[in-house]
Amino acid sequence: MHFSEYDTRVGAYALILDGDSVLLSWWTGQSHPEWASWTLPGGGVEFGEQIESAVVREVFEETGYRVELDEYLTSHSFAQYATEDRRPFASVRIVFVAHIVGGQLGTIEVDGSTERAEWVRLDQLDEAGPRVELVDIALAALRRRA
Repeated sequence: MHFSEYDTRVGAYALILDGDSVLLSWWTGQSHPEWASWTLPGGGVEFGEQIESAVVREVFEETGYRVELDEYLTSHSFAQYATEDRRPFASVRIVFVAHIVGGQLGTIEVDGSTERAEWVRLDQLDEAGPRVELVDIALAALRRRA
């Protein structure tokens, strides 16, 4: 399928650790509340926006923290086929390792897809509730680098 025949969404995310805890955002699932789950802070890159700027902006909106990016970590993509109301869709997600340089925990986003952000202990991820696959992909990529 030619790239003009499907929609593409580029997302930028941050993996932020503090000791044995990871900073996660609770995604509301938007129009599908049954999909609500923990995810890495981040989101869609706006038209004309640099990827690095997008992840810094998104982390602030979703968590209240100002961050600096340390390094590119990994990427992941997936595709969804057309439905009655949507063209085929490709998602490209880019993950950076980042660290906090200011702010305080609290979601700044208004009418967005994030309800809250929390520090979750790595050994309690399974008990914290559902999470998107990207959390595990990022953590596995970080472990491979160690």
